[in-house]
Amino acid sequence: MDIKRESIFVSAVRAFCNTFAGMVGIIVSLTLIAIVIAVLSKPLLVSDKTQLVIAADAEGSRELLSHSAPVVLRINIHGVIGSRDLNAKTVETQLLDSRINTLKNDRVKAVFLHINSPGGIAFDAYDIYSRLVEYKEKYKVPVYAYVDGMCVSGGMTIACAADKILSPPAGIIGSVGVSVGPNFNFAGLMEKYGVKQLTLTKGKDKDMLSPYREWKPGEDQSLKDIVDHDYNLFVNLVVKARPQMNKNSLINEYGAQVYDPIRAEQYGYIDDGKSSYNHALSLLVKEANITDEYQVVELKVLHPVLSGLIEGNSPIFSGKIKHELNLPAELGPEFMNRPLYLYTPALQ
Repeated sequence: MDIKRESIFVSAVRAFCNTFAGMVGIIVSLTLIAIVIAVLSKPLLVSDKTQLVIAADAEGSRELLSHSAPVVLRINIHGVIGSRDLNAKTVETQLLDSRINTLKNDRVKAVFLHINSPGGIAFDAYDIYSRLVEYKEKYKVPVYAYVDGMCVSGGMTIACAADKILSPPAGIIGSVGVSVGPNFNFAGLMEKYGVKQLTLTKGKDKDMLSPYREWKPGEDQSLKDIVDHDYNLFVNLVVKARPQMNKNSLINEYGAQVYDPIRAEQYGYIDDGKSSYNHALSLLVKEANITDEYQVVELKVLHPVLSGLIEGNSPIFSGKIKHELNLPAELGPEFMNRPLYLYTPALQ
């Protein structure tokens, strides 16, 4: 019987392939375990690092200047407030990083808010507003807001941190109001089809507004109190920041309606409804007493490398590349039953 022996080369290749396959298997397993743990814990996938990006000045220049040139910090308020890319933490990170590294030694002389937002979670909107006001007062820098599309509800909350709010003639501004919900009740439908449900609770009204039973009178009172509180907070904030705004008119006439920039200027929501990006930026530079060349910078907040995988948004999981804009009507469950400064006509 002939016995064929492998050459030393073939044996080495086989051993290498086996070892390599084992290492790949271990790496894949560890990665999957990390993803599962992250998904279950649902972390806020925002790092504490930012990347400095040069933006255009009022003349359209993006030339990199020396590290001694004065800086206008542009903060983008784009999209739904409370989302991964726009929340209290992301703005806080930008403000903190604006005082260190290449921006240290008080290089930032002004803050330019670029707003296009329908609003969002009330807490995040108010917290961003508060941090901007604290920053403005601590470092004695002017803050201007420029509306590029929408400045409504929570976007209006944040804009109130600015010394001036400017907008081009086209846009949507206003919606001073607060909402919680919508909430649905399936009790009648469940009874019709004989569906039973059991929820174990301890504490009065712990299952308030449960969709699986008939609602009891008054069980929503605590939520109503929170809505009232957040609404009064919003109204007083706007009236304080916009002295030309009449409080009685805001509550009884304007309400949570939205307006074009021209009418918004007449009612006192904004200072100028016929401006432009370059004009607004030029006014801010002048207000900051910047007479030399200046740099406009953005601080992009970075996300962990595996954030797309962890959130299940990666094409690896979906099998396709998405090109879409999520509308307020598609808000995730993290926005439900939370007080919202959010313009959502599609949800009403």
